[in-house]
Amino acid sequence: MTQVDILILSNGPGEVTTWVRPVVKALRQELGDDRSLVRISVILSPCSNASGKEAAIALSYPEVDRVQGAEHFWQFLLSGKTFDNWDWRSRGVIVFLGGDQIFPVVIGKKLGYRTVVYAEWSARWHNWIDRFGVMKAEVAARVSQKYAHKFTVVGDLMLEAGSNSSDKGQMTNDNGQITDLIGILPGSKAAKLTQGIPLMLAIAEYIHSNRPQTKFVIPVAPTVDLQTLASFGDSQKNPFVETFGFSGASLIVSQDTTGKTSLKTAKGLTVELSQENPAYHLLSQCCICLTTVGANTAELGALGVPMIVLLPTQQLDAMRSWDGLPGLLANLPGVGTPFAKVINWLFLRFVKRKGLLAWPNIWAQKEIVPELIGKLQPQEVGEMVLDLLAHPEKLADIRAKLRNIRGEGGAAQKLATLVREEIDKF
Repeated sequence: MTQVDILILSNGPGEVTTWVRPVVKALRQELGDDRSLVRISVILSPCSNASGKEAAIALSYPEVDRVQGAEHFWQFLLSGKTFDNWDWRSRGVIVFLGGDQIFPVVIGKKLGYRTVVYAEWSARWHNWIDRFGVMKAEVAARVSQKYAHKFTVVGDLMLEAGSNSSDKGQMTNDNGQITDLIGILPGSKAAKLTQGIPLMLAIAEYIHSNRPQTKFVIPVAPTVDLQTLASFGDSQKNPFVETFGFSGASLIVSQDTTGKTSLKTAKGLTVELSQENPAYHLLSQCCICLTTVGANTAELGALGVPMIVLLPTQQLDAMRSWDGLPGLLANLPGVGTPFAKVINWLFLRFVKRKGLLAWPNIWAQKEIVPELIGKLQPQEVGEMVLDLLAHPEKLADIRAKLRNIRGEGGAAQKLATLVREEIDKF
């Protein structure tokens, strides 16, 4: 094999963890680990949902040789030069795994590289992209026959992250009793955690008081440290704790050799904190999850895990994580708060009329998983969860619908094969 550069273009935290990770592994398996022959670089583009730690996460993957953060992207897009003035081999392939599909077109022209785009739901710039790996045949079916030869159905990259476990969310405790495991996913940004932590912990307390065998776990986002997470359950640091009738929670670190961490509420409920990353094996064991909107819903949907999506509106300016211009306006210094309130007010009016916030519902264009929007109360949400736990056939129906709307597995290896085919054309 001649020397080649593989340039991965990606953006947000979900893409970096659920798309980039399996693809770079597959590329190394397909192309080998000789860095003198195959070098893998990752360049990130700006994303309104980014935490700022995406570059460090990408660089932690042993298959990756170098990473440039999103703050230097526009310079690279316009000039073709990276911040650290990377050298580029004469032959290479750009692999698009998140961002705007125009990016590989522009960068591919500047570097003279071939381009491979992973497209979940839509594919653009057919004339200028060399190959498309699409999630489902329906994406390719919408394309002119003139470009059909460029399209290959590779399946669902999200499925690479999970397992094919048939676990229904029940597990056995130390006494041999069957327990239900419920996942709590309040988000990773302060705007969501401010309401998410007290609301979801209050819901957990209500469920546990009626169903004591239930266990709870929070898969902690890698961008959030435990002390910060716990602070959102402290009434002295977060005024929204009392808004939801929640009495607060504190961080507990086990003194034994396990070093396990948890949040213990004032009512005595212990919620385990897991720092496993990615947390797909853990999530696959959950019978249901309470989650906020965002990438979490896509990951749970790909894993086939039932969920209830919560969007509390007690803090109208809390949701500042919109994409594009609304996200930029909502985060402007000084004037961001009024912009955020107006944007969210307009958005919520539209959502209440149209619905479909969670990714599985967007994919299916109908409500598969419940979306609850408004001034949510722990008891009301808790009763909904208790009803689902009491009727496992309802959970099974949601699980089946989630699995039906996604593509096939094996996408990472199929994408790596497409890259190999493009390299062979040099």
